[in-house]
Amino acid sequence: MLFKATFFTVTLALLSAATPVLLDETAVSTGIRVPLHKRGSLRNAGGVFDYEKTVRELVKLKNKHRQNLINLERNVGRQAFPAGAEVKALASLPATLLGNSSKRGGVPLTDQLDDLEWTGPITIGKPGQTFTIDFDTGSSDLWVASVSCRSCKNHSLYDPKKSSSSRKVNGTFSIEYGDGSSASGGRYNDTVTVGGVVAKSQTFAAVTKDSSAFTDDPSDGVLGLAFPALSNLNARPFFFTALAQGAAPEGAFAFKLAQSGSELFIGGTNKSLYAGAIEYHPLSSTVSGFWQIGGASVSVQGRKVASGFETVIDSGSTIITAPPAAAKAFWSGVKGAKVYDEDQGLWSLPCDAFPEVAFSWGGKAWTISPEDFNAGQTEPGSKDCVGALAGSDLGLGNNTWLLGDTFMKSVYSVFSVEKKAIGFAKLA
Repeated sequence: MLFKATFFTVTLALLSAATPVLLDETAVSTGIRVPLHKRGSLRNAGGVFDYEKTVRELVKLKNKHRQNLINLERNVGRQAFPAGAEVKALASLPATLLGNSSKRGGVPLTDQLDDLEWTGPITIGKPGQTFTIDFDTGSSDLWVASVSCRSCKNHSLYDPKKSSSSRKVNGTFSIEYGDGSSASGGRYNDTVTVGGVVAKSQTFAAVTKDSSAFTDDPSDGVLGLAFPALSNLNARPFFFTALAQGAAPEGAFAFKLAQSGSELFIGGTNKSLYAGAIEYHPLSSTVSGFWQIGGASVSVQGRKVASGFETVIDSGSTIITAPPAAAKAFWSGVKGAKVYDEDQGLWSLPCDAFPEVAFSWGGKAWTISPEDFNAGQTEPGSKDCVGALAGSDLGLGNNTWLLGDTFMKSVYSVFSVEKKAIGFAKLA
């Protein structure tokens, strides 16, 4: 079903210059909004940095992108890898944490766990079975828990017998976690609706076995929004199915992530949520499957500290990750910064001294607020706080950074399949 030589042109057209293209979207949007909600945080209720949660996220990120590269090699070939990328060994939790498992339409998003996950509702089947889903631009598959899953407590469960449009298809789905467990299940085709956008015969996984950590996860599954080349199921992701069936009015979707009014907009952009022009940047590769743009630079208090690097924009992550050497160089340019945890690549600095950090791709400088860049106090009553940028090797290349919602909360983010570009605009 997927494409060693279709949908994408199988050429590595690297566009690292990333000259910005300014385009003011003045037309009235006709897409669908999906409200999102945020659940989960790198801080606890007292504003203290949650070390365990952060380590678990970093391990999850490493293994997610490890699986992405495995999928990419199988679906397209190793020649499609981003420059310098390689499949790393499965990342594991430190021994001290093992066993401790404590939208064109707009879809409203909920911030689950205070910035760890941005979730919204979808339905699967006829009649629709409702699930709370984590929308992830850093992966490509849709999966939910199956009614046959005994370890999937506290979650909505997909029952194919209750859907007149469900069809079991050949093949399986499997992912590995850093605690030594795995998730696996069967493949189905069914009608999937996100907001008002309907994808018929969408391929997805119904998980029959999952990690014990899933029990406490606020989402019922994941809906991947990256390109087909990264699909574990070797199938079209939801948005690409909807686009092919004419269900999405335009070949783009967009995010606003904030403390309130967050949404995924499917089939274009929601003009009411941003001001001025959208600054588009071409994807670094037409075949790698990632939402990745190059020619990036980062500044601290207006002073450039790194430039010429690649960036993957990943809504399924929170903390910014940079290659360890790049992270060390970044923090060396921040006054008062010191190593907090060398193994995890974490740094701290005085809570009242967080700088203005901004990213640019050759156009505007997009600034992250000091509040969003502050991951919380190192301990209760401490005057030091942890910074939301870690040095971590995700296997995506020694010149590739990953920007999650720590960055995305500062901009209106547009992901355009038609333009093969990512756009940013000022929040209204």
